[in-house]
Amino acid sequence: MLLIIAGLVVVFGSIAAGYLLEEGNLRVLMQPAELIIIAGGAAGIVLVSSPARNLRLLVRAVFSVCFPRTYTRDNYLDALKLLYVLFSIGRGSRKIELESHVEAPYESAIFKAHSSVLSDAGATNFICDSLRMAISAGLGEQEVDRLMVLDMEVQRSGRQQPLRVLMSVADSLPGLGIVAAVLGVVVTMQALGGPARQIGQKVAAALVGTFFGILLCYGFLGPLASNLTKMSEAEGDYLRCLRQGVIAFAKGAAPVIAIEFARRSIPSGVRPSFKELEVACRAATAPPAAAA
Repeated sequence: MLLIIAGLVVVFGSIAAGYLLEEGNLRVLMQPAELIIIAGGAAGIVLVSSPARNLRLLVRAVFSVCFPRTYTRDNYLDALKLLYVLFSIGRGSRKIELESHVEAPYESAIFKAHSSVLSDAGATNFICDSLRMAISAGLGEQEVDRLMVLDMEVQRSGRQQPLRVLMSVADSLPGLGIVAAVLGVVVTMQALGGPARQIGQKVAAALVGTFFGILLCYGFLGPLASNLTKMSEAEGDYLRCLRQGVIAFAKGAAPVIAIEFARRSIPSGVRPSFKELEVACRAATAPPAAAA
């Protein structure tokens, strides 16, 4: 959140500072009519191009930028520890117990011990639904893999829907700025023959419309959409890590080998080292057989 605010301050502050250094008058930029044309046009485009469900997703996505879900090294390490404990149970005589944990994760002592995963409902359901199919339904690793890939694709598509709306609006803003400028030129033409100062003010107002359209596109909505894209990619990377671990386990790999497959799929910038994972797994213990 602080980085977003700092970025906006730098963008708008540097533009205003450069404008003032050129002895510009900030009052000239205060053109409510131009802003109404651009903002109203953008709002109308959103309403026309999006069903109600997408509008809700858009609002939720924009607010998620202020409070993003981060996927740090510690988050990944916590997820790997969770998978290690689950896989250790699943390969031993307590396999039935694993089913009880994935059936009720929010009541499970194992999941409660790894809060960063449990707080992510999408990731929790992704793990539990996949393991449930492998254990209860008896699906093979190929069928489980196809289900997980399908789930990831559906989630990715859901994250992309508000992004498409936002990018559509961002792309339309320069055009709306031109519309505002053209209307300003029309008003200027009506004032021909009047005082030169008045004509100059109307020309300036027309140009401000183009300025705001371009600025809001490339200085605000474009970067916002880019931020949401990066967040979507980070969530996709996280789910891919979980998928690699579950599929390796379903194929019969030992817990240590399965989580190593998961670790290798983590982006290098947040990937825990093999030593870190080894130490974490040694410290991770499963609760007694009666706990669930």
